[in-house]
Amino acid sequence: MLWDVLPTGKQPGGAPLNVAVHLRNFGLEAQLISRVGHDDLGAELLEFVASKDLDISYVKQGETHLTGVVKANVSDNQEVTYKILQPVAWDYIQYGDDLRVLVDEADAFVFGSLAARSSVTRETLYRLLQQAPLKVFDVNLRTPHYSRDVVTYLLRQADVVKLNHHELAELLGWFGVSPAEETALEWLAARFGLQAVCVTKGADGAALWVGGQLYRSPSLVVQVQDTIGSGDAFLAALLKGWLAGQAPADYLAFACAAGSLVASYQGATPAISVAQVQALATSID
Repeated sequence: MLWDVLPTGKQPGGAPLNVAVHLRNFGLEAQLISRVGHDDLGAELLEFVASKDLDISYVKQGETHLTGVVKANVSDNQEVTYKILQPVAWDYIQYGDDLRVLVDEADAFVFGSLAARSSVTRETLYRLLQQAPLKVFDVNLRTPHYSRDVVTYLLRQADVVKLNHHELAELLGWFGVSPAEETALEWLAARFGLQAVCVTKGADGAALWVGGQLYRSPSLVVQVQDTIGSGDAFLAALLKGWLAGQAPADYLAFACAAGSLVASYQGATPAISVAQVQALATSID
């Protein structure tokens, strides 16, 4: 949980927060594990989370470190870049029995590489991964806040991996594998024992490898305001369909529509609905 600072002002952000908000938008229960500072920015974030009907019981407050802030550059509306301040409160998420029980009883545990940049939160993440039933790795590589060794370890722990096409190319380069989509996702799934791998490709839609089959879906044409949070809405929509046992082609198309819809708004967490996403998804029929 953090603040994205844009030329137009600050807005609540952080991929896990965005995913949780959109899971609630789509009617699912979601819990956030994070940490904010005992400061005005932290209080504002907690107020925002509560306003989105999300429980803040597992978001701790600390006195030592400030609430996280990220400076986002949106000059390219197709590719946002970030400067992420360090250290901040979420670098010090402490393991506890309350988190262990929460994760153990969850349907899915969503995590990213950024949480592993500091030793304290990384150790908490590693311990929680031992409890999680379905481990969903939302890769989110942010230079210089990751290493090949840590990302490789997280891939080994995951059941489902979601990443963008730039991240896919970088990962495949580490292992000397061709980036061809037809073989790359299958290779990653086999190499790391994954149930599914999904790559988002911006305006070119997304591809999903699951159940021994490759699925593709286009993005939808919208007037792009900014792409902050589009991938997070995509993941929330994908998880909604996965957990409901829907057909992969159906939930991939729904996820692409969700990502496109969010890109038509300013900000990462507009109050979109399932009906809006479905309307957009069927608009090309």
